[in-house]
Amino acid sequence: MSKTIQKELIKGTYQAAGRGMGYLIPQGQRAKENDCFVPQGCAGGAWDGDEVEAQLTGWDPMRPDRPTAKVIRVITRSNKKVTGTVERQGRELWLRPDNDRLPPVKLSAGKLRARAGQKMAAAVTSFGTAHLPPLGAVKEDFGPAGSRRASVEAILYQKDICREFPPQALSQAQGAPQTVSEAELAGRLDLREKTVITIDGASSKDLDDAVSLEKDEKGNWVLGVHIADVSHYVPYGSALDQEAWTRGTSVYFADQVIPMLPVELSNGICSLNPGVDRLTLSCFVTLTAKGEPVGHELKESVIRSTERMTYGDCNTLLKGGDKALEERYAHILPMLRDMAKLARALQKRRFARGSLDLETQESYILCDDAGAPVDVVARGQGESEKIIEDFMLIANETVAEHLCKLQKPAVYRVHEKPSQEKVDALRAMLSPLGFSLKDGSSQSYQKAVDAFRDTPRAAAVSMMVLRSLMKARYAPENLGHFGLSAPYYCHFTSPIRRYPDLMVHRSVHALLEKDGKAEKVLQGACQRAAEQSSQRELAAQSAERDIDKLYFAEYMTAHLGETFAAAVSGVTRFGLFAALPSGVEGLIPVETLPEDRYVYDEVHLTLSGERTGREFTFGMPLDVVCVSADPGTGRVEFRLPGREEAPGREPGRSVKVPREPKAPKGKPRKGRGSRSAMHVPKGRKSGKRR
Repeated sequence: MSKTIQKELIKGTYQAAGRGMGYLIPQGQRAKENDCFVPQGCAGGAWDGDEVEAQLTGWDPMRPDRPTAKVIRVITRSNKKVTGTVERQGRELWLRPDNDRLPPVKLSAGKLRARAGQKMAAAVTSFGTAHLPPLGAVKEDFGPAGSRRASVEAILYQKDICREFPPQALSQAQGAPQTVSEAELAGRLDLREKTVITIDGASSKDLDDAVSLEKDEKGNWVLGVHIADVSHYVPYGSALDQEAWTRGTSVYFADQVIPMLPVELSNGICSLNPGVDRLTLSCFVTLTAKGEPVGHELKESVIRSTERMTYGDCNTLLKGGDKALEERYAHILPMLRDMAKLARALQKRRFARGSLDLETQESYILCDDAGAPVDVVARGQGESEKIIEDFMLIANETVAEHLCKLQKPAVYRVHEKPSQEKVDALRAMLSPLGFSLKDGSSQSYQKAVDAFRDTPRAAAVSMMVLRSLMKARYAPENLGHFGLSAPYYCHFTSPIRRYPDLMVHRSVHALLEKDGKAEKVLQGACQRAAEQSSQRELAAQSAERDIDKLYFAEYMTAHLGETFAAAVSGVTRFGLFAALPSGVEGLIPVETLPEDRYVYDEVHLTLSGERTGREFTFGMPLDVVCVSADPGTGRVEFRLPGREEAPGREPGRSVKVPREPKAPKGKPRKGRGSRSAMHVPKGRKSGKRR
């Protein structure tokens, strides 16, 4: 690269890196691809996440291909409120932010009194100068710092995730009818006498999708995917709609859910409960025995669910051997077996076209009656989960193609191809493992996964591939879905949990009812909904991930000193991250590794000892000992066996856990834990975000 540089002004996001240094991510670009280094003293008062304007100044001596920049002005502040722990320094009280990239904030007197040792939130009243510290006024008190409960509430507050609904939205939900009237059936396809079933988790109460399967006169399968007609009860522009737009998605963690819509709707008239009439939008797809679609139809409909099935019961029925269960469900068992056969055909067809089949798993946090974690377990997909996943996928693809070809407004779920830098980075990581990545196609990515299937490195390679992918997002234009190798894709199947699905339903209604006025309104609304929903999805994912870590850490406080089989899930300059099969992840600090000078290879993700030649690599299996766990921060630390007394915290001792109400004895409640970030065809119930 030329050593001359045009000292132009650019706009972007400032990313703090500590010690007054940071990076500028230009607008429309991604970190590590086109970022600029901001040297110490050149941040111009910007905080992590701020939108700034900067001037290019030269080249980074540590990485000659990367330009340097100096922040000229802050355009938009992103940290107008900050959560953290209140600490006393002399006669002053300061807020130490949870985000360690932010500076301490001096607290001023306000309506809510600051108290040392509390987890609190402050509104920043001044971002400080070169000579004056930042100032803030306390707005919320979450409880004793260091407790899991206080940290959960702080995370929700920071991500603008609210448990309570505003009065107008709640009043509208409470006023919704709880039964379907005869007048509402006019013009709808009546499916109440058809065999239609729901298949969900045993604890699910918001049943928004149902399925049916028949054969037509030509011997083809007619798959019916029937989705709760939530848009009928949530008019566009209403108080309920505005609140759903603001939330964007439901948020799930451990044993809790913060719904997008009040439970009066999500668990009531919009839930496809068995034996009662419910309004739906139905997508019928006609398929050959090989899963090839040969026709489809979209209909406004009404159903009466025949059975409320659970994944566990369906998996048992499909395996066979439980005579009592087979007798109980004899009327639907043939259809269920046909569904399994069709789902396998759909999977085979999908994988043949290049859809990625990554080895991912879900971690479930089991909680007691007081909500405290008592176990963390890994759970894979059974056959019934795969049935629902594939049926929801084909419905989503069908609706997206239908709307796109008719040029109707819609919110699409898009997943773009990996950038060349991401492809090169994955190739560099796979090369030491003996695999040569040909190109950035989904077929090449799948070959990498298949090459290590049923080997100790299978999970690590799947994670490498997953991390090299772009993030899926929402857009008003169809751009296809790389991970699914689908030319058309949208979210249609979970309008109770996701706002984009609600918008797609409105587009389908406008199309079926030939409502040109509604289509015109939706044209601009889809653009706004796509942007908002993408932002709220990221906030929800971040909150879910951070909160799950708190539960993981609290669970691990009962297992200090124990040894676990693990695998290296991350390699950094400051140490290794190791993940247990359950999904719990912890740090092994570099200073606790066997005595040596370790060299970090960012390209191949390795730490190598200069003297011993010992190498730690991504995906490497190893045993670890849990030496500390902090429920207030979610941090878990491991050591290699025999290194428990290495520099760091006192071995075998946990960070102090503040006293909380004692958990009463009782049956643990199933919670939800970490999940992959690529997709969720059925909301959070099926575990993935496609």
